Amino acid sequence: MSSHRQSWIQQLKVREEAGLLRQHRLLESPQQPDAQIDGRSLIAFCSNDYLGMANHPEVKQAAIDAIERCGVGSGASHLVVGHHREHQELERELAEFTGRERALVFSTGYMANLAVISALVGKRDFVFEDKLNHASLIDGGLLSGARFQRYLHRNMASLEGYLQRYSTHSKTTPGLKLVVTDGVFSMDGDIANLPELASLCRQYDALLMVDDAHGIGVTGPEGGGSVLASGLSQEDVPVLMGTFGKALGTAGAFVAGSEALIEYLLQMARPYIYTTAMPPAIAAATRKSLAIVRKADDKRRHLSGLIQYFRQKVLGLGYVMPVSHTPIQPIMVGDSRSAMALSQFLEDEGVLVTAIRPPTVPDNTARLRVTLSAEHSYQQVDKLLAALSAALSTANISGQVSF
Repeated sequence: MSSHRQSWIQQLKVREEAGLLRQHRLLESPQQPDAQIDGRSLIAFCSNDYLGMANHPEVKQAAIDAIERCGVGSGASHLVVGHHREHQELERELAEFTGRERALVFSTGYMANLAVISALVGKRDFVFEDKLNHASLIDGGLLSGARFQRYLHRNMASLEGYLQRYSTHSKTTPGLKLVVTDGVFSMDGDIANLPELASLCRQYDALLMVDDAHGIGVTGPEGGGSVLASGLSQEDVPVLMGTFGKALGTAGAFVAGSEALIEYLLQMARPYIYTTAMPPAIAAATRKSLAIVRKADDKRRHLSGLIQYFRQKVLGLGYVMPVSHTPIQPIMVGDSRSAMALSQFLEDEGVLVTAIRPPTVPDNTARLRVTLSAEHSYQQVDKLLAALSAALSTANISGQVSF
């Protein structure tokens, strides 16, 4: 056996012993609360399909119709011959939806974040990121070659201290200062201090970028996201990123901003330039989903009611949960093995909730990441609550695992 293979096997063994080994779950039904997973019927509380668009009949039909008109694949990158009218119309509609001059569509959210950050900054520049930003934002900052600094989560004093320090330093070596944050944080469900961030960026002449992947569709007027919910404009948040794979239920991402920003990215963002465009049918499905989501106030009201109901009941059971008014509702466990044990107990009760462990979250903060959808019923939430209550009773009786 080669030394490389031995090393891989040993590292995998270490991860398994620490309760950190990850495995695929096989979904054999559409993405929906009543799902077929690994051959079992389970109620799923771990999808980002917050408004039930992934299996919406009108969205599916839009994709089917577009395949008949456009075929399956795009066949080329956007700048060769892969940019279809469906992409163009989607970009126009996204710009109007977000209140910005222009938008640019990307194949994935991870790709969009790498593309934007690497295009905007380089080794003479500075990137400041919230410590709990999504991995794609962290990787984008690190790979850009810019001087990279993480500030304490949602801590404006921490960010301002770094901005002051590097603003003084940059007088001799001027460079762009880019502040990057999630709008809604994907593992905690809390929302960034966007008005304060915008104010600090104005004060220190920094550019603000917000990844609103988990806010678009759920928060703000017409589901416009956390930036619009905070009353902020294109001038306040010059770089806005959002994804289609969460509340919009399809796949891909976009960046919206000024005409100058989008044209600059189109010319300079290498992951955009050198990637095959998303299938036109996905763009068509996203257009239909966007139109539905903008009018989905009833869905958002139902989802908000579920969130309040679930939080009240879970806290009443004695579980620890951070403050979150979004569909992301973490139940804090701490130890990875205990989080896995709780997840398995719930699955045995017919409910699927994924355990989130390091390095996705900081050490000793393993949790169950419950995500609620407008497609969930109160009866389904009650089944999850009953399973959580039973898990506490079992743990107390056995004394073997602490949840």
